Amino acid sequence: MIDALVDGTTPEDAATLSLLAPQPRPQPWWRDAVIYQVYIRSFLDSTGDGIGDLAGVRAGLPYLKRLGVDGIWLSPFYPSPQADHGYDVADYCGVDPVYGDLEEFDRLVCATHQMGLKLLVDIVPNHCSSAHPWFRQALAEGRGSTARQRFHFADGRGPHGQLPPNNWHSMFGGPAWSRITEPDGTPGQWYLHLFSPEQPDLNWRNPEVAGFFEKVLRFWLDRGVDGFRIDVAAGLYKDAELPDSDDPTADARARDSVNPLAWNQPEVHDVWRSWRAICNDYAAHDGRERLLVGEVSVPTAAAQAAYVRRDELHQAFFFHMLTAPWDGPTFKTVIDEALNDIAQTGSTITWVLNNHDQIRSVTRFASPARARAAALLMLALPGAAYLYQGEELGLAEVDLPDEVITDPIFHRSGSRIGIRDGCRVPLPWSGHASPFGFTSGVATAAPWLPQPEWFAAHTTERALADTSSFWHLYREALTLRSSLPQLGDGSLRWLTTEPQVLAFTRGDGLVCAINFGDTSCPAPVTSQPLLASSPCPPGALPGNTAAWWITTPGDLTSAQPTTRQQDVTQ
Repeated sequence: MIDALVDGTTPEDAATLSLLAPQPRPQPWWRDAVIYQVYIRSFLDSTGDGIGDLAGVRAGLPYLKRLGVDGIWLSPFYPSPQADHGYDVADYCGVDPVYGDLEEFDRLVCATHQMGLKLLVDIVPNHCSSAHPWFRQALAEGRGSTARQRFHFADGRGPHGQLPPNNWHSMFGGPAWSRITEPDGTPGQWYLHLFSPEQPDLNWRNPEVAGFFEKVLRFWLDRGVDGFRIDVAAGLYKDAELPDSDDPTADARARDSVNPLAWNQPEVHDVWRSWRAICNDYAAHDGRERLLVGEVSVPTAAAQAAYVRRDELHQAFFFHMLTAPWDGPTFKTVIDEALNDIAQTGSTITWVLNNHDQIRSVTRFASPARARAAALLMLALPGAAYLYQGEELGLAEVDLPDEVITDPIFHRSGSRIGIRDGCRVPLPWSGHASPFGFTSGVATAAPWLPQPEWFAAHTTERALADTSSFWHLYREALTLRSSLPQLGDGSLRWLTTEPQVLAFTRGDGLVCAINFGDTSCPAPVTSQPLLASSPCPPGALPGNTAAWWITTPGDLTSAQPTTRQQDVTQ
């Protein structure tokens, strides 16, 4: 069934594409790219074991090409005990057998490039798996060994070392330290893990760690990848003294990087300068620019801007829109902060509404209409955008029973707050019942997380056939984005509008407006919209709706331009 879903172009598609031939875009490619996040376990299973794999990603590439994205980002596929579904890496230069092998990875790289798409891989430098050979060696060699210096091992406090070295708590709940048993069988030192005990933090103050990861980068660059998404990019370095925190449970409460002693240390910027230099070397050799995009969770846009200076990361995910409530003034503040702080570095903002760690926007905004409107807003903003698999299908968060939850946050904390399995349920492709075309084979296993019955209304099969679906909205927006010179990289000017409406112009004559209210109001443009997230008659903007217009003189109503917010190029 997958072949029928992903291959071919309809006559209607061809007509649209002929009218909207892609225009030359500014270089480098990453400045306004739209990248699709593939959570491999849940994308498409080619073997029938109930877990998605690299061959499944390769089979789905025509679907993604047809959607109109510029590239894909793969979640971790490395050998791993899967304590955190691959973010606990046991071998940074291999492929876990559940996902395939290096030969299949090479085939995926080749197929991705043949379709004109980019491929990014996820790299996890803050921590590894407790099954990594380095950590096993550290357990075996004892106090003071070179192997232990690659991690944060320390003696405990108290008369018998029975208390953790400091009071920090893990983001996943519980103490951030675990005590080991020494090779002689006695209670021993403690090691730091800011996530789960199966994910010991690496000690980046040890130069051996930096040298190791430079080799890892080159290994994957030599296999043809176009860049890296960097997990926990504000981490790596901790305060050298590892002192007690004034608020030790802050990370666990927020499920975020809050403890200033454990995150955002100044030394981390030297790492990104080194990695940028490596990417620049490869680009100088073959003319293909490689991308570094960081998961930089810091409190302000100004703090994030420090990570995307010209000699550091190319981009960093801007999460403030992902966590913003459905409120016009809040969205405007978030957008202004990004444009005023991040864009001035010479980078572009990397917008995101959904990812594998957050509640899906349909649920977060309590409305499919609002999620559609937010997507149209995001894709009209200057810069790049990342989509998370399934958002183009309008998927909501899945409410899973406790007994099937796999997230280590739940199992460590006992709380459902912040658990991530609900946005990671395998995608529905076709049919009327689970596995909805996700898994294939003679003897098929159930998907690794159960799919709800309501997925039947959200399969790709149904979405492609329904021109009013989320999928068609995304595809039309991406087609216009790649075709209209006003969209992508460039400038933005706000317009003065109704209180519940945000509106801005892009380039010469494109207007985007979004109504955060529940009732209709006058649109800032009198003509028929070029694209709208819900039915939108000329001159009106219904509640919870966004629309794009191409304007001509006289189209604008009373809306007037205000301050230019971004006009930065590199």
